[in-house]
Amino acid sequence: MLVREGIKALIFVCLVALGIPICCGQNISRGSFPKGFVFGIASSAYQYEGAVKEDGRGQTIWDTFAHSFGKVIDFSNADVANDQYHLYSDDVQLMKDMGMDAYRFSIAWSRIYPNGTGKINQAGIDHYNDLINALLAKGIEPYVTLYHWDLPQSLEDKYRGWLNPQIIKDFATFAETCFKEFGDRVKYWITLNEPHNVAVQGYDVGLQAPGRCSILLGAFCRAGNSATEPYIVGHNMLLSHAAVVDIYKKKYKVKQQGSIGITLDTYWYEPATNSSADIQATQRAIDFNLGWFIEPVILGDYPKSMRIRVGSRLPRFSPAQSNLLKGSFDFIGINHYTTWYAKENNINIMGILLNDSLADSGAFTLPIALGKPIPDRANSVWLYIVPHGIRSLMNYIRRKYGNPLVLITENGMDDGNNPLRSIKNALKDKKRIKYHNDYLTNLLAAIKEDGCNVRGYFVWSLLDNWEWAAGYTSRFGLYYVDFNDKLRKRYSKDSAKWFKNFLAS
Repeated sequence: MLVREGIKALIFVCLVALGIPICCGQNISRGSFPKGFVFGIASSAYQYEGAVKEDGRGQTIWDTFAHSFGKVIDFSNADVANDQYHLYSDDVQLMKDMGMDAYRFSIAWSRIYPNGTGKINQAGIDHYNDLINALLAKGIEPYVTLYHWDLPQSLEDKYRGWLNPQIIKDFATFAETCFKEFGDRVKYWITLNEPHNVAVQGYDVGLQAPGRCSILLGAFCRAGNSATEPYIVGHNMLLSHAAVVDIYKKKYKVKQQGSIGITLDTYWYEPATNSSADIQATQRAIDFNLGWFIEPVILGDYPKSMRIRVGSRLPRFSPAQSNLLKGSFDFIGINHYTTWYAKENNINIMGILLNDSLADSGAFTLPIALGKPIPDRANSVWLYIVPHGIRSLMNYIRRKYGNPLVLITENGMDDGNNPLRSIKNALKDKKRIKYHNDYLTNLLAAIKEDGCNVRGYFVWSLLDNWEWAAGYTSRFGLYYVDFNDKLRKRYSKDSAKWFKNFLAS
């Protein structure tokens, strides 16, 4: 015992001498997790690649949205972003240096089909072949997301994109092209990233592309119907997911020996008070966030609370569609960052002028509540740091949905982009280290103590990136990116060094 403790002390001294941060009384490491547990890092094409007009890439709804005045808080766009289109080889080496097992990235639909359909762009195929091969050469497993919000603008112009059932066929064609071209090496596929966020942010409140809504019609959104469009979009996304999974399982899965799933975003919600009204409102908040998309792919239909409260505005699945959806996954990806409180909303606070998906839930949600402790906050106004939430969420999925295989496909926190702060100081991100340590500790407890079937954890994100409507005001990366440098130079933050130590332990 004395020898063991002496070795631990020596390791501690060496780590400090090497400048590797020690934080939070960490007593977990890669070795604490079950054998085969995957540690990875996540990104998306639009937030990372740049090169928006190179090698035949078509325009996307986010190109249009980002170049529309007032849509992005700092008036920036992702024309260059992290320039990973050109710098992917360097970034793969950063992942290798940290010891990451996997890289989750998305394929830009408009690089493969510039017009959404029609002729394949070989330059796009070549780029992703190069990226996939570079990853595998370094021993890093590619996890590929087929849709991470960057719909080809031509499909939006042609038939209003996700609002039209035609997109089911076009998305399936794009997905099958990816299976054919990359499936011999890609063994993990994700059909859609955060369909709930797409439906609500893009078609209910209009804060993300394509920016449709009716709540603020005339003041913010040019067109839309917040009472119906989020549900139509969600419905078409679910049917697109089911169609793609069906194609993969029937034509490619056996030969390519891969797995396919979907990634869903969800907060964890807790009652603002112990009243029965707030407890019931909390369940509805979960139903209208996680349940909206997880219940169709597990059970074949929407939550009962949605059916009751949305009524005829919520589309129905035919028996054949329901059967296709039910069980349409090998794993469920969960993007989880924070926990909020829920309170009964019986005066339609969020939808005074009309019905919409936020008001329909009958739950008013906020990150703070009277009489409750106020958690520490990251930079984003919505991101409060509540580590126990991830354990509660995993147990909810275990109990309610039969303990399906889950991957945490995103988890992380952001710092602000303070122009007065030196790069040297920006690299000292102790709060991020504590965030990941504490969330991983709770995730480990969910796995080992509670029996939750979780087999992977992907950090958001490798690099500081263009963060959608927040532009460059938000830094989520383990590596700092100097956006004032034309070469987009990367700098290792303390959190990257921490993860290297965590994964090597």
